[in-house]
Amino acid sequence: MNQYTQEHARSYYAASARATTPYPVLDGDLSVDVCVIGGGFTGVNTAIELAQRGLSVVLIEARRIGWGASGRNGGQLIRGIGHEVEGFAKYVGQEGVRYLQRAGIDSVDLVRQRITDNSIECDMRWGFCELANTPAQFAAFKEEQVSLAELGYAHETRLVGPEQIRQQVVNAEGYAGGLIDMGSGHLHPLDLVQGEARLATSLGVKIFEQSPVLEIIHGTTAQVRCATGTVRAGSLVLGCNAHLDELEPQLSGKVLPAGSYIIATEPLSEARAAQLIPHNLALCDQKVGLDYYRLSADRRLLFGGACHYSGRDPADIAAYMRPKMLKVFPQLADVRIDYQWGGKIGITANRFPQVGRLKQHPNVFYAQGYSGHGLNVTHWCAKLLGEAIDAGHSQGMDVFSGVPHMTFPGGPALRSPLLALGMFWYRLREMLG
Repeated sequence: MNQYTQEHARSYYAASARATTPYPVLDGDLSVDVCVIGGGFTGVNTAIELAQRGLSVVLIEARRIGWGASGRNGGQLIRGIGHEVEGFAKYVGQEGVRYLQRAGIDSVDLVRQRITDNSIECDMRWGFCELANTPAQFAAFKEEQVSLAELGYAHETRLVGPEQIRQQVVNAEGYAGGLIDMGSGHLHPLDLVQGEARLATSLGVKIFEQSPVLEIIHGTTAQVRCATGTVRAGSLVLGCNAHLDELEPQLSGKVLPAGSYIIATEPLSEARAAQLIPHNLALCDQKVGLDYYRLSADRRLLFGGACHYSGRDPADIAAYMRPKMLKVFPQLADVRIDYQWGGKIGITANRFPQVGRLKQHPNVFYAQGYSGHGLNVTHWCAKLLGEAIDAGHSQGMDVFSGVPHMTFPGGPALRSPLLALGMFWYRLREMLG
């Protein structure tokens, strides 16, 4: 199975999508206020933000809208930005940390509002539970619940002890407790990004698919050259994330593409699905190589995880992921796997997203490296990019830009093996801990 053709991955999402609207190939030369490269959540929502501000926008996608992680991810819409943002206080101050904490909450509400205001059908279901693998992690959930209350979190949260997990959350052994959050949830990501693309076109955005960018010519007016046309724009947005490759070398070394994989079972009966996950929550554990899973709208178990940093995908994703699923749910040994797929997510060294503008070319903006929090953070970064391009400044983007980002060592050939070695050490420490 080739995951990297011009069409969408052969995923459950592609098979069940309500519509995957086709857009034309760029043919000819155009001049606009802003050219956006990348047809995932970052690019599509940046285009929406800019068009709502009255700017003319062209969006160019090398393959199809939602072809990358935006259309094939776990579909979990979860609060939070990055990992342990408190550690960035030395760069952005306590006010900056509080902004990032609030942004992690408000970004989910931004997606909620986009779905609701525009009646986007994407199987939105509210309810998520973080699962603790150890008593220490469950103790940390108690502190997290207090912190959310101090931030004025408007949604219900509830701690569930280890003795209640199997009846209230998930019928699986080995969890030391959980934190239910009714302000997070799960959805059909390909339906969402496709619906947002249709919203963008209704606002006047011109979208072109199957139009890989061959060259960017920097200048006061940026030129984006494709095989059959060129777009000239006063500002340029790079929303390519894990698929940036070497298109912009100043950024490509700051994000490492890592493989992530999902399997989808055959549809389960109502009784079996309810016995597995009683309240249809999205679920995620706390391991370094985490498991995340949920039920689809037609009651399939979607089970994902197993992040690969080696640059090589498993030859058989189902054979690789099924044992991981059965370790959590041995009662599914008789269940058929109907879909298997993978894709690349953008990982940063500090697990914190990057949003800003190039110093050498200040009319070039970017957002990338969501490190597993892409569904909500893409939308927030798009809002910041819209503010910065339209008004010339975004206070929120200044906070994000205050966090420094290292370039992965070793160059393109050695980045993945070096990170794979580092992650092996973390997993070994976790097993021995």
